[in-house]
Amino acid sequence: MTLADRSLVTIDDLSNGEIEGLFSLTDGMSESMSDQFGVCRGKIMASLFFEPSTRTRLSFETAMHRLGGDVISAVDIKGSSLAKGESIADMAKIVGSYADIIVIRHPWEGAAKIVANYAGVPVINAGDGSHEHPTQTLCDLYTIKKERGTIKGLKIALWGDLKHGRTIHSLIYALARFGATILFHPGPGFELPEHVIRKLTTEYEGELKKYEALEQLTAGATFPLDAIYMTPVSPHQLAMMPDVSIQVEMEKGVDALYITRRQTERLSALPEGQDITDDYPIVNKELLNRKAFKKTLVMHPLPRVDELAHELDADPRSMYFKQAARGVPIRMALLSLLLGVKDISISAEGNSSINKSDYPVYSRDTGISCSNPKCVSIQKTEVKYITPEFKIVNDNPLTLRCIYCEHEIQPKYIASADWHEGRLNSKKYHSASSHWARIIKPENLIIFDSESVAKTHGFKPSHYTESEQHISGTEKIINEE
Repeated sequence: MTLADRSLVTIDDLSNGEIEGLFSLTDGMSESMSDQFGVCRGKIMASLFFEPSTRTRLSFETAMHRLGGDVISAVDIKGSSLAKGESIADMAKIVGSYADIIVIRHPWEGAAKIVANYAGVPVINAGDGSHEHPTQTLCDLYTIKKERGTIKGLKIALWGDLKHGRTIHSLIYALARFGATILFHPGPGFELPEHVIRKLTTEYEGELKKYEALEQLTAGATFPLDAIYMTPVSPHQLAMMPDVSIQVEMEKGVDALYITRRQTERLSALPEGQDITDDYPIVNKELLNRKAFKKTLVMHPLPRVDELAHELDADPRSMYFKQAARGVPIRMALLSLLLGVKDISISAEGNSSINKSDYPVYSRDTGISCSNPKCVSIQKTEVKYITPEFKIVNDNPLTLRCIYCEHEIQPKYIASADWHEGRLNSKKYHSASSHWARIIKPENLIIFDSESVAKTHGFKPSHYTESEQHISGTEKIINEE
C-alpha cells in the first residue's frame, strides 16, 4: 500500500495498520542505515520551525540527509515573511512550489492543517501549539512496542502537563486506539482539556472514570491517580464489574510512565500567590522504588526541567534517550512513505482502525468563529482564506468542534437557512437549547455567537430565544408556524 502524497496533521491521519507497517519499515531501515542513502535522492524537504526545537527539527533533517535528500529551512518567524504579515496559506503555496515535502512547527493550533490545505505537497505536523505532535507519538508508540512487544492491554501512566502537552494529546488518542489502559495524574491546573476528554470518551470505546469515582478505590494505592481510561479489551468479566477491574489493574502496577514538563511558554498569568511548582508530579528514584513501578518504562518527550531526576539516566528502565534516538529511523520511514519511494503492506483489518467519526460539518463564513485564541482560524492574517468549519458532535446540547484546533463551543443561538419556506416574517432565530437544534437539518443550520450578530444578519428573535422548559415542543411548533 502506498501513502504517497498523504499528509500527517493528526495521529488519526494514520490507521493502526499503517502505523504498524511504518514500524516494520523503521525496523528494516534501522538494521541497514547506511543502505538508505539515495532512497530520497533528488527530493527536497522544507523544514519550517517557528517555535524552538532541537530533537524534532534535527531528527527530521538528519533523516532526510540519511535518505540522500536535501533540506531547506526557516527556523524563526522573525526571519520569514510571516513577520511582514504574510498569511500561512500564501507561505504554504510558495514553499510547496520549492519543496517536495514540508515539515512545520508553529505556535498556532491548526496551522499545520492550513499548510496541508494549500501547499500542494505532503505536510507533516511537527507540533502546532497545544494541539498535536503526531510524529512524537510515533516515537513513543514504537518505543513501547519495541520494549514490551505490544501496546494492547498495557497500563500507561501519563503525568505532568496534560493540558498544554501536544505530545500527550496525540498519545492519548493513539493509546486508546491500540487498546491500552491509561492512568492520568496531572499537576494541579494542568488537567486534560474538556474537549480532549469528550473526544476520548465519545469516539473510542473505553470508559473514563475521574477522581471522584476513584476516591475509595485509590485510598491505599501505591501511586497517585486522578482518572483512568479503561480499555474495552479488558477481560469480559472485569469489564462487567468496572470497580473490581480498576482494583485489579492498579494492583498489577504500571507498564510505562510518561512524564512531561510544564509548558511554561503556553501558560497564562497565574492567580496571585500560586506557584506552578506546587504539587507538580516528580519522577525520581524514590518513586521508582515503589512496588507499582518496579518494571515500569520511564518515558519523556524531552526537554526536561525539574520533573525528571537526572539520577535516573543510568537506570535501565529509562527510555527517554532511546525515544529521541529512534526519532531518526521513524522519520526516515515516514518521509520515504509520504514521498512515495517506499510502500508498506497492511491488512484490511488494520486499515479499519482509523478514527473517522461521521459527524456533519458546519461551514459558513458568517455568524460564529472558534473561541480558542490560539486557533489559526481566527488570526487576522488567515481569516481572508479560512471559512470557519466545525463538526457537529452533539445536538443536545448543541456542541461544535473546530476542525482546525478541535476546541469545542456550545453556541447560544441558531436559525434555519430555508427561513421556513421563504417567508421573511419567519426569518427568526432561536435558542440553541430549544428543540430547533434537533429539528433543523445540518445543511440548513445557521449558528450565531450572539443575538446582536443574528439581528445584524436580518433575523428576529422567536419565542424560543429563552428556555423552553415550560412549553411542549408540539405547542411551540404550532405557535411558531
